[in-house]
Amino acid sequence: MPFRTVLPEKLSTAVVHQIEKLILRGILRPGERLPSERELADRMGVSRPSLREALSDLQAKGLLAAKAGAGVYVADVLGSAFSPALQQLFADHDEAVFDYLAFRRDMEGLAAERATRYGSDTDLQVVQTVFDKMQAAHAKRNPEEEATLDAQFHMAIIEASHNVVMLHMMRSIFDLLRDGVFYNRQVIFRQRTTRSALLDQHRAMNDAIQARNAARARAAVEHHLDFVETSLRDQKRTDHNEAIARQRLEHEDR
Repeated sequence: MPFRTVLPEKLSTAVVHQIEKLILRGILRPGERLPSERELADRMGVSRPSLREALSDLQAKGLLAAKAGAGVYVADVLGSAFSPALQQLFADHDEAVFDYLAFRRDMEGLAAERATRYGSDTDLQVVQTVFDKMQAAHAKRNPEEEATLDAQFHMAIIEASHNVVMLHMMRSIFDLLRDGVFYNRQVIFRQRTTRSALLDQHRAMNDAIQARNAARARAAVEHHLDFVETSLRDQKRTDHNEAIARQRLEHEDR
C-alpha cells in the first residue's frame, strides 16, 4: 500500500517554507532587510534556535544573505537573469530596445487580462492607489517621480496577475529599464503633450482593470506601448537630426 507514516514538520522547515513562499510570490523583494532575529522569531512563533537554523538553510540555498553588522537580506535572486555582456549588447543596439517593447507589449497585455480575472479587490486597490499617486506627481511636473511611479504602476498590474514566473521575469526586465539599459524613461516625460498623453493612457489601463474588462485592459496596454515605441523612434530621429545640424553650425562658424 502506498501509505507512509505522517511525520510532524520541524519548526525550522516550516519557517523555511514560509519565507520561500514570500520570496516566490514577490512579497519579500531582493535587497529587502528581514526584521531582527528577536522580532522575526516572535512574529513567527518559533524559538530563536529554530529561526537561526531556518535562516542558515535559506542562506545555503542562496535566497538570503547576511551582512555583517547589518542583518539578513533577501538575496539578489534576479541578478543573474542577464549577464553583463548581454546587458551591454542590449544597450548598444537599437533593435534590442524595440524588441524589448514588443516583449513587454505581449507580456503586459497578458498580465492586464489576468489581473481583470484573477486580481483580488485588494490587488485592484493597489493599482488604483499607484495611479492616484501618478496623477498627483503629474501636477508637480517632476519627470523623475513620474518615471518611478510609471514603473510601479506596471508592476502593480503584473503582481495582480498572480503568475509568479511572470512576476520575477518582469521584475528583472524592469530592473534593466531602471538602470537605463534600454532607454532613459525620463526622456519620454519631458514634453508636456507627451506627459499628458501618458497619463491618459495609464488612466485607460486603470479604468479597464477596475472594470475587470479583459479586452479593454489588453488593448489599453498595447496602445500605450505602441505610443512609447513611436515616441522613442521620434526622439531618436530628433537626436540624429540635431547632431547633423550641430555639425553644419560648427562648419559655418569656421
